Amino acid sequence: MKLFLKGDRCFSDKCSFERRPYPPGQHGQSRLKFSEFSLQLREKQKAKRYYGISEKQFRRYFVEASRSKELTGSALLRFLETRLDNVVYALGFAASRREARQMVKHNHIMINGKRANIPSIILSKGDVVEVAETSRGQAKIQVALQSVARRTMPIWLESDAAAFKGTVKDVPRRDDITLPVEENMIVEYYSR
Repeated sequence: MKLFLKGDRCFSDKCSFERRPYPPGQHGQSRLKFSEFSLQLREKQKAKRYYGISEKQFRRYFVEASRSKELTGSALLRFLETRLDNVVYALGFAASRREARQMVKHNHIMINGKRANIPSIILSKGDVVEVAETSRGQAKIQVALQSVARRTMPIWLESDAAAFKGTVKDVPRRDDITLPVEENMIVEYYSR
C-alpha cells in the first residue's frame, strides 16, 4: 500500500510503488494466502510506519488508548494523529513526517508561544502551533508551504500559512482520520 513516506516523490512518476506494486525478488509476484495473524501484524506495521514511530512508542500509545473510556482503536488513532510532528506535517510546514520530526527536534516549532523540541507531544484542543520567527525564511519550509495544495487539510485543524500558524480546532474523531488502517485489527493483534 502506498503510504506517501517520501513526500513529493509519491505524487510523481518516480514513485516505486507505481512502477512495481509487488514485493521484490523472484517470487514477489506469486499470490500468497495470508493468515489472520499476518493480516493483523501488517495493519499494525502499516500504522507504525505511516507515523514513523518505534515499536515501543506504538505499544505505549496502545496501552494508553486501552485505558481511555472511548473505543481503543479510535483513541489510538487520535493519539497518533495529534502528535506534534504529525500536526506540523498536516499543517503543511514540512514535506514529510520525517522532515516535520526533524524540524521539531531542531527547535523550529513553537506551541502556544513556547519552543517545543519533542515530536511526541500530544496536542489538545485550542493549541496554537507556529513556526519560530527565526526559522520562517528557511527554504524547506517555503517549499513545503507551496506544495501543501496537493494535500487536503484535516477539518480538525485550521491553518494560516501567511502567518506560519495553525490551530487545533477540535480533537479528531475516527471519521476525520483518512488513514487507510483497520484499527480493530491492531486491537486484536495486541489482545492476543
